[in-house]
Amino acid sequence: RSVNIVAFGNERDGCSEDNQQPSLIWSYLGRSALISQIDSSLSASHVGNPVFTEYQACVFGNVRLVVHDCPVWDIFDSDWYTSCRLIGGADIIVIKYSVNDKTSFQELKDSYVPMVKKALNHCSVPVIISAIGARKNGVPCTCPLCTSDRRSCVTTSEGVQLAKELGATYLELHTLNDFYIQKYFGGVLEYFMIQSLNQKSSEKMKKRKKTQKCHRVQPPQLEQPEKMPILKGEASHYNADLHNLLCGCQCADVAFYPEDLSTAVEAHKIVLCSVSHLFMLLFGVKSPSDAHDTSVVQLAQSLFAVQGGDPFPSSPRGVPPCVPPVRVVVKDSVFGSCLPDILHFIYSGAFQWERLEEDIRKKLKDPDKTEHVLEKVKCILKTPGKLNTVKDCKSHQLKRLYNTSLRLFFNTPVLADVIFKIQGATVPAHRAVLVARCEVMAAMFNGNYLEANSIQVPVYGVSKDTFLSFLEYLYTDSCCPASILQAMSLLICAEMYQVMRLQHICELYIITQLQSMPSRELASTSLSIVSLLKKAKFHNSDCLSTWLLHFIATNYLIFSQKPEFQELSVEERNFVEMHRWPSNLYLKQLADYRNYIHSQKCHCTVM
Repeated sequence: RSVNIVAFGNERDGCSEDNQQPSLIWSYLGRSALISQIDSSLSASHVGNPVFTEYQACVFGNVRLVVHDCPVWDIFDSDWYTSCRLIGGADIIVIKYSVNDKTSFQELKDSYVPMVKKALNHCSVPVIISAIGARKNGVPCTCPLCTSDRRSCVTTSEGVQLAKELGATYLELHTLNDFYIQKYFGGVLEYFMIQSLNQKSSEKMKKRKKTQKCHRVQPPQLEQPEKMPILKGEASHYNADLHNLLCGCQCADVAFYPEDLSTAVEAHKIVLCSVSHLFMLLFGVKSPSDAHDTSVVQLAQSLFAVQGGDPFPSSPRGVPPCVPPVRVVVKDSVFGSCLPDILHFIYSGAFQWERLEEDIRKKLKDPDKTEHVLEKVKCILKTPGKLNTVKDCKSHQLKRLYNTSLRLFFNTPVLADVIFKIQGATVPAHRAVLVARCEVMAAMFNGNYLEANSIQVPVYGVSKDTFLSFLEYLYTDSCCPASILQAMSLLICAEMYQVMRLQHICELYIITQLQSMPSRELASTSLSIVSLLKKAKFHNSDCLSTWLLHFIATNYLIFSQKPEFQELSVEERNFVEMHRWPSNLYLKQLADYRNYIHSQKCHCTVM
């Protein structure tokens, strides 16, 4: 017997510096008298960002307790399949939040509660919502990208309303002491544990009674099909790609100089303009007349001067690769000395504000100058008409903002310096983004190839729509195929340009769509699974081709009746026959059972 609990959310205040405070789940496991033999293990999607901690223990003496504690909601964004699997196997769900973190609560309510509802899919799983902490006045934010107001707390009525939406039990735990942990939270949790165990025992008893009713020879038992191989998603390296672009100084089209022109710091217009309206003004993407905030124009004129005349160039169009980078003089010497650190901050995704503060403080060693530079950075990153801060924003929120900003330059001639010619159409793009995100294009544009010195680059072997979807992924780190065939075309394009993460995303999409297809639709569809298998093998998609072979074997009775089944190679046919479901042995046993029933001239209770 076992009970599975899944806990989501972070009970710690986002403004608190006490990161060593034990979690609600760990506190309960450590203090409850009913818990014994606690063991824990850490599961991570990538180094430094644990997705969930798994605890195993014993409760009520001999009942196995398995708890998955997910402190961040990122798992819904990065790995939807794991999220659904955890919720689908849960007997109890616990949702935690801090009453002093209004931003996280609002994000939970707007973004993640609908996802939890979708994953539950009308299942009657008990949900406990735990509001943790004593309400207090927060400290106002001072950083430039955050739009939250941390001076307000989450009220009881807001928590109760959220519980009503989920049909959940609402608890307020003012502190994680023995009373709130053992008697209050523990009492409710243990009540639901007992309910879950009673329900499982009842279902088991019903199955046993049903089995005992039949005293005749039992029909053969049909075993479950073999488990198909599981494809694991690859963590995003979007911000790392852009940061490496800055470090490598590839395709730089702008160089910042101090007033004495002694040193140069190279950068890329497309990245700078994606995060700042000030740089849009500086490089001619926007004109001063379009600026809604005159302070941005004044700051641009006081900080920078584009060498060679007009501080605001009128044409943002791309220039041939042979043209040297645009020279920009930094008028503020203190700001200029910190420009390399500021660029690293921007290229890293613009969310490591504390690190930027520390780097500038160490370099200048003057509080007034440090404050001066940081205020300039805030003004540069400020969105006109909005109060923006950086310091307290969550990294995944800013990542979405950052991607959306680069999306503005997808498939537009603004700042474009390369044009792809495909199927009689033209598609503008930016070498800096292509080189940063795709190693094949980096070699193509930086090596001894014709494309390195060409504005127009022809593309063969792929359709315009597929290539646009490929470029959209490079710019935004996301893709959304419209069908299985489009996903396969995008997978082929990703393999052509060696973008492995996009290839894995397409593989997961194809697998998910086929898994959700009912048997009747699978039998009548014109989609050739064998053709998908051949393409997957030809384009080195080993994980997908292996999965498709298992899929054909698992649905043997459907595919063996289709003409495409004859197109399988001898090796593939042998694999399918070996792993087919139902097996030949089962079909033989079933035929023998039917003959027995017929010979006994009695009514079959199963067939």
